[in-house]
Amino acid sequence: MLLPETYQAALFLMILSMLCWGSWANTLKLCPGYRFQLFYWDYVLGLGAAALLLGFTAGSLGHAGPAFLADVARTRTGPILLAAAGGVVFNVANLLLVAAIDVAGLAVAFPVGIGLALIVGAISSYLVRPAANPLLLFGGVALVMVAIVLDAAAYRRREGSVKTGGRNATTTRGIVLSLAAGVLMGCFYPLVARAMSGTDGLPGPGPYATALFFALGVLVSTVPVNLLLMARPLDGKPPVDGSGYGRASLGWHLAGLLGGAVWCTGTIANFVASGAHFVGPAVSYSIGQGATMVSACWGVFVWREFAGAPRAAKLLLLLMFVFFVLGLGAVALAPLYPA
Repeated sequence: MLLPETYQAALFLMILSMLCWGSWANTLKLCPGYRFQLFYWDYVLGLGAAALLLGFTAGSLGHAGPAFLADVARTRTGPILLAAAGGVVFNVANLLLVAAIDVAGLAVAFPVGIGLALIVGAISSYLVRPAANPLLLFGGVALVMVAIVLDAAAYRRREGSVKTGGRNATTTRGIVLSLAAGVLMGCFYPLVARAMSGTDGLPGPGPYATALFFALGVLVSTVPVNLLLMARPLDGKPPVDGSGYGRASLGWHLAGLLGGAVWCTGTIANFVASGAHFVGPAVSYSIGQGATMVSACWGVFVWREFAGAPRAAKLLLLLMFVFFVLGLGAVALAPLYPA
């Protein structure tokens, strides 16, 4: 399998994961009027297909560790269940996040939800496998916490300038969904890190095999969870008619498949980087969650979600970006200056 041999290569993979995690949700924006529950069926299919494709390509090349199929075959039950459980937890969190995006927009749902996930995931992943300088790592996480508060304040200022009835209920729903998604999103990565670390003193699967088991957890859990959300939507809209999936355009189906493939590519890049002994899961996950800043850029500059917002809201957004950059910079330096 292909694995990074230098910190520069690992950093490239972490930045790639950040770009993929922060960009996949744009594919949902390409399907106006398409309920996210229907979009999600294609999303998980794209995720599973990408896990197989990258496993049979990058996971089967090179000379670092066993090839993809051999790695899958040798993996014991414990790590498989841990990785699949990580997929289940992620899936529930992601469905909540997509609902939050539908309600509150990219520029809000990602900074609040994924920012909180960064805090939870960085701390728990570090406990699973300590690596890098904890002062730089958690100092960077603290700066990201400040960025989250600034983003929430910008959101409030934007909403305060809108004089339409019922908007406060939408605001509250979007924030609640984002927070719930963030807590769960921060809990899936330690399960994956534990699976890759192995159990009972035996080595765990490599990142490509782990991604396959993770994807299986996502696929299996999607059926009951998404069917429930179709019947009882969290976005305040009427129940979803499943026949709408067949009536959707080919472009919408392709957008869902692409969204899942983009997210999975970023995830495997992150898993691969985290396996490097000089990086560790806490640093890899934390840099990957710079997706918050990437998605906020999409929301602000491309989708114009803050168009017409007061000057104070835009100033708070600028400060948010500054604190995110400082925080992620500190996290990126953490492996270079171990304690």
